[in-house]
Amino acid sequence: MLFLLFLLVSEVPQSNCQVQHVSGQMKNGSCACEVNTNMWLFPAKKYEAALQQVESCEDSLTRLQEQVHLSNQRLPEFHAVVDDITARLEPYQYLNDKGIYAALLLRQLGEELNNLEADIKTMSLQVNNAETTKISKEVHKLRKDVDKMQMVNSINMKTVKERLRYLKNSVESCLSIPRDFKGHQSYCLKGLMNNISAPVITKLSPYGKNIIAGSWGQQAQMDSEDLKNIFWIQPLLNNHISGNILRIYQSYEDFMASAHHKDLTLAPSNTHANTVEGPSAVLYGEALYYHCYDSADVCRYDLSNKAVTRVQLPGLGKDYRKFPYCYFDCRTSSDVDVEVDEAGLWVIYATIGSHGNLVVSKLSWDSEAETLNITQTWETRLFKKAATNAFMKCGVLYATRVLDDFHEEVFYAFDTATGKEDNTLAMPMEKISKGVASLSYNPVNRQLYMYNDGYLLAYQTQF
Repeated sequence: MLFLLFLLVSEVPQSNCQVQHVSGQMKNGSCACEVNTNMWLFPAKKYEAALQQVESCEDSLTRLQEQVHLSNQRLPEFHAVVDDITARLEPYQYLNDKGIYAALLLRQLGEELNNLEADIKTMSLQVNNAETTKISKEVHKLRKDVDKMQMVNSINMKTVKERLRYLKNSVESCLSIPRDFKGHQSYCLKGLMNNISAPVITKLSPYGKNIIAGSWGQQAQMDSEDLKNIFWIQPLLNNHISGNILRIYQSYEDFMASAHHKDLTLAPSNTHANTVEGPSAVLYGEALYYHCYDSADVCRYDLSNKAVTRVQLPGLGKDYRKFPYCYFDCRTSSDVDVEVDEAGLWVIYATIGSHGNLVVSKLSWDSEAETLNITQTWETRLFKKAATNAFMKCGVLYATRVLDDFHEEVFYAFDTATGKEDNTLAMPMEKISKGVASLSYNPVNRQLYMYNDGYLLAYQTQF
């Protein structure tokens, strides 16, 4: 109470203190005066207001103490929830550590949809049929869903992302693969490949079993009659990662006898920007196509004038080494895989944007402009590290996995002409050793070429 009185007194500034001057009168020998005592009355109203504030403050403090006490009681419960969530997310932390996870940003989704709508306008000018009309309607509906997401997050973004992937693949198929392209080779009309023969060629690499990585095969451009008998080997002599040598044989007989070869130096060293990285090369016509060293580019080395032309793969930045073929054992520097089939050149890889799933892009050489271009791109739902290798045949991507040390299996197919996938295939392939460095298809003779831990194997494909 003394504290309260002190507060009341302290509220009155000294400058407000009043002095009263009173005139007195002499009466009966004494001085009499009238004094107004109201100015010195106790400030009851102020006292009551201050007392009410103190009581209110005490009530608030009591409630706050109760809330703190309750929070302290529930704090272990909160810690338990956080620990549980952390433990549940921990198995998936590698997705972020390996750069596999990429956020499904709404703005990025809108930009992809804008690009898709622009492609559809281009497609409508080139092709106008029931299929293009159907795709346009689906994209229009997807646009409404994305616009709705701007206001309310009520749609599963992963579902929308999958629909966008499907529509993008449909547009790419309409733009890049003519409906009659399979008619160029009648056997492509029979559908998916259904069998692979035992090895029709089995040969030890001229570089020996110690060089376990590289590429090899027969020249793969179908209309190059004067070059169709050329066989080649591209070994990765630098720690099974890179190589700058291309060995060429002018005939099958020379190749089998390892005689009369010619070695071409593709770059000044095994770490030069124009050297080959990974078992990714393919000889197509008068040029070797491959993954350029320490980059996200594909290179074209012209055998006649020694010129090197490059093109960067879409969506593949500095983190291009995140997704090698990796079924059981990861194959070093197998992140980018150049392939060829009846439709031409292809590139197989994976990106952070595709969440590590296989991406296949169409590669084209413009001889007039002398430029290398990526024309179209498809995204699959097969995680690249779940395969040991992949190849193209009749516009269809096929992927393999290990059965055991002496057998590989083709288990997956993705058709770029339709966007359809099939993961129920089971086509075994015999091999000599466990490791498969490269596997490529050749449309000239419809054979598969495998670089198998220093052994060179070829197989006949069948429908």
